[in-house]
Amino acid sequence: MADLHILRQHALGLADARKVAFKWAEHAEEELGMRCIYEEGKTVDEVSFTRSGVHGTLSVTKDKFELQAKLGFLVGAFKARIESEIIKNLDDLLTPKPKLRAHVKPQVSKNK
Repeated sequence: MADLHILRQHALGLADARKVAFKWAEHAEEELGMRCIYEEGKTVDEVSFTRSGVHGTLSVTKDKFELQAKLGFLVGAFKARIESEIIKNLDDLLTPKPKLRAHVKPQVSKNK
């Protein structure tokens, strides 16, 4: 059995971290075929996830995400790929998106 441990610090606070965790759980269900159970707590939320050959938890606090998973024998052969995909997905969700500004047409002066 292979183990995964991924830790990411953030400055989102619990309310915004919770939104990111929901998005992560949706992605895990839709793209990875995981069954996720989300449990909200006062200071920590926990997403339990499972599928054949994989089970683990994503703990969410006001300042960190901590994922721990156990990979079965067959899935463990793909540990590096699985770990890099999880890291990429989590980092993408934690990276602030630039705010789009409305395109403003410059005013043309007609004083000649």
